[in-house]
Amino acid sequence: MLTSNPFAALSEVISPAMMQGYIVLMVLLVMGGTILDMMHKKSAQYFFENAKKAKKSAKRSVGAGEKASIAASVLVNEVLTSGEFSNPRRRLSHLLTMYGFIIFAVTTAIMIFGYPTPATPTPALLPQLWHIGALMLAVGGYWFWLFIRVDVSAEGLPWFRFERADLFILSLLATSTFALIWSFTGGGLTIFFALFILASTLLFGGVYWSKFAHMFFKPAAAHQKKITMADGSRENLPPDYDLTDPEVQRKFPDIPMYMGKNPPNMGLCIKAERPNHY
Repeated sequence: MLTSNPFAALSEVISPAMMQGYIVLMVLLVMGGTILDMMHKKSAQYFFENAKKAKKSAKRSVGAGEKASIAASVLVNEVLTSGEFSNPRRRLSHLLTMYGFIIFAVTTAIMIFGYPTPATPTPALLPQLWHIGALMLAVGGYWFWLFIRVDVSAEGLPWFRFERADLFILSLLATSTFALIWSFTGGGLTIFFALFILASTLLFGGVYWSKFAHMFFKPAAAHQKKITMADGSRENLPPDYDLTDPEVQRKFPDIPMYMGKNPPNMGLCIKAERPNHY
């Protein structure tokens, strides 16, 4: 069963054209929802205005080679390896979910467009990857939902607490879960297929109300942040002073007055321990 294309068998009931049209519609919904989200939150406008303002206070010019290096760093760290997550559990959960979704979505499109009927035999690797992607997505998503969510972990709230912001992760979980159940129960036009389609429609159609659009904006924001660090503008934030420097203490006399001439390094206290104090 893991080596058979579930969509090819479904073509006897639903035409390949309808399945392909559904994929196109979901892509259009993602594009439309992302554009509406940027218009509503004015995230793109803020991004460009903030970059323009930061450029005015830049202390040095960043060359094309350095920009390319920063872009490569963002691609490797923030995109491919999710290096912005300091918590290894959160990072692994995110990577499982992200790569599981990519594998699941890409193999779905390939099987529906490239091998839509039993008349065009599907390479065994594609259905295997499809099941592996759905399983990775489910493992990473359930791990996050049940054990890692910040509000639940820090505030002792029940795991089943639901708000509109949870639409993305719950529809993602439902999509992978019902896809696996549908496949393992023999495929075909069943209640599990209907739930699979309902969940995926909520996932892609609910972009405007979920964090889906965030994945497109995050790499650009990370790149711009590194540019502002490289050119010295620091997004118009004050310099990162060394509080033990005598010149800094003369400039800000309240530092030695309240913290002494050798202020202790307070460190990143947010990383000191897991939030277990409810």
